[in-house]
Amino acid sequence: MAAPANDDTGATGVRVSEAWMTGPAVSPVLTALGDGGVDVRFVGGCVRDALLGRPVQDIDIGVPLPPDEAVTRLEAAGLRAVPTGIAHGTVTAISAGAAFEVTSLRRDVETDGRRAAVAFTSDWREDALRRDFTMNALSLRPDGAVFDYFDGLADLEARRIRFVGDPAERIREDYLRILRFYRFAAQFGIAAGDPASRTACAAHAGRIGKLSRERVGQEFLKTLAAPLAGEAVDAMAADGILEAVAETAWNPARFRRFAALESALDLPSDPCRRLAALIGDPARADAVGRSLRLSRKQADRLLDILRLAPDATMALALPETDAARRKAMRAAFYRHGAETWRDASLLAAASLEKPQTGPLRDLVDGAAGWERPVLPVRGADLAARGIAGPAVGKGLKFVERWWIAQDFRPDREAALEKLEEAIALVRGMGPERR
Repeated sequence: MAAPANDDTGATGVRVSEAWMTGPAVSPVLTALGDGGVDVRFVGGCVRDALLGRPVQDIDIGVPLPPDEAVTRLEAAGLRAVPTGIAHGTVTAISAGAAFEVTSLRRDVETDGRRAAVAFTSDWREDALRRDFTMNALSLRPDGAVFDYFDGLADLEARRIRFVGDPAERIREDYLRILRFYRFAAQFGIAAGDPASRTACAAHAGRIGKLSRERVGQEFLKTLAAPLAGEAVDAMAADGILEAVAETAWNPARFRRFAALESALDLPSDPCRRLAALIGDPARADAVGRSLRLSRKQADRLLDILRLAPDATMALALPETDAARRKAMRAAFYRHGAETWRDASLLAAASLEKPQTGPLRDLVDGAAGWERPVLPVRGADLAARGIAGPAVGKGLKFVERWWIAQDFRPDREAALEKLEEAIALVRGMGPERR
């Protein structure tokens, strides 16, 4: 990649040419905003991802016009303009059913570490100065020319996450940038990161408490799911960021082993599953879940994984034959759910110093194709034979235990025969014990 020019234009010799830049939906937006020679550019993640050779998801556009003028131009071209964040210069342009975020160039006038008051500008360098990281301060003209004011291209090539300008100043503008630094390191860079940026993050770690817990939880879970999360979590632990996220006994070493197991077993990263590895103790799950504002579904899943891990540990230690192990695995899938038992088993393995993937491969493959069998007898079968009340549940449990022990093979006819045995047992208990 070429270096930026030695002036304030930010012009480089780098050029990008991709189909999304001239697509039928985005072209009318660019034409409307750029009428009269206005210097419209692509900004943010789409530029970064294009330069990295990654798929571009969202296309964001910067324009040196006040937001009301951007709206006027879009509507004059027959496009819909939605004022999604007009106080901060952002409108959403709708073209051919696609949405494009259009943001006026701006500079921060005042900030309290969470929100900023802005003034609009026509200076691209001034707008780039208020962005978080150098790789996010790049801009791209529709003709393919790339602009770089703060050595973002060099940082991108080195996979180095670095704040624009003074790291402490960027952090004071928005304390969420502390967590974003480690998330971007986990996603794009090396978690050891830029020393000055990490020093500033560590110095301001206590300010994470000023943020809403929802924002903290969202950023943290995104970090845990990223490809280089193991290195990022190590850096967060060393810099005092983990304890600022939530006060608990985190276990980065087990987290690294867990992430390595996921990779070795070709499992997609899962932030809730990885959070379980980082916590380890079910007694701490509720406090951490509340601190991160997990959804009820996430919190329940987290607790289920942690509670089952000791049982999974014992199951993995049993010196059984392959056939016996797979039979026990199917019984566990039936009782606890295939995915939950698989995840608890992964956690159990990651708790060992040198986890083995061999016993886990059957679990992963088995969970992927698991369909929970249905007990071939029902309560109605007991009722038809004169059994009522709590005795129905006892009778079904008796048959179900036998059916599970037979590896779910007995059909309805065999299960009905066993049901007669259950009925005899229930009747033999006497009315007072049913």
